[in-house]
Amino acid sequence: MHDFGFVFAGFFVGVIVGLTGVGGGSLMTPILIFFFGIKPYLAVGTDLLFAAFTKAGGTFSFARQRLVPWRVVISLCAGSLPASALTLWVLHNVGPSDPAVQKVMTFTLGLALLLTASAMLFKVIRGKQTPVVLAEENLAAATQPRHWALPVLFGAVIGTLVTLTSVGAGAIGVTVLMILYPQLPLSRIVAADIAYAVPLTLVAGLGHASLGSVDWPLLSLLLAGSLPGIWVGSRLMHKTPERVIRSILSVLLAWAGSKLVFA
Repeated sequence: MHDFGFVFAGFFVGVIVGLTGVGGGSLMTPILIFFFGIKPYLAVGTDLLFAAFTKAGGTFSFARQRLVPWRVVISLCAGSLPASALTLWVLHNVGPSDPAVQKVMTFTLGLALLLTASAMLFKVIRGKQTPVVLAEENLAAATQPRHWALPVLFGAVIGTLVTLTSVGAGAIGVTVLMILYPQLPLSRIVAADIAYAVPLTLVAGLGHASLGSVDWPLLSLLLAGSLPGIWVGSRLMHKTPERVIRSILSVLLAWAGSKLVFA
């Protein structure tokens, strides 16, 4: 019976990701912890590889449409990948199942969920940005940050957050990119966010796997539900009021985050 529950959870999260583009981590990790009683370190490790596989397909699709601003992706990875490796090194030395580490992961996960809820509300209030086809010279200017160090710095913060909690590469990443690259069309911001999340979640997920923090049978069940779920969600995207869904999700994430922070 639990197996069906995991497949259904994967399908549900897949539909939401397909509908709204919200990262699976902000939804899947709290679902695994609250509804299935999975230990936080196992939920985070399994969810990181879940995110890597699901977002790889999205990156391939965006790359075929030539929407991925690789310059932005490389800048973020320059900060996020070393930060992820450093966080994994700390976890390796302390041990992910250590009670103190579990407490830090749970508290940080709660903060990440509250940040994600705030980021989603920001996007709801701001509304949709009309996708713009940029000329090559305008694209070069739009992918120039206010300062070269800012994407690396924010990448490092998100890399640490994602490795500890599996949350942050989605809604938080999009919000950061909107601030750093205000001239970049939303379609390219989403493409950059998904593309840089693939190597980050893969490195973090494989690092957790080496620590024994990945439940492989659970991962296969989640993917069995999520892959068709994403397909269904992407087909329903134009028939569903995205703002309503994002608003409801932000309230649910804020509830889950506050429960973890004040537990």
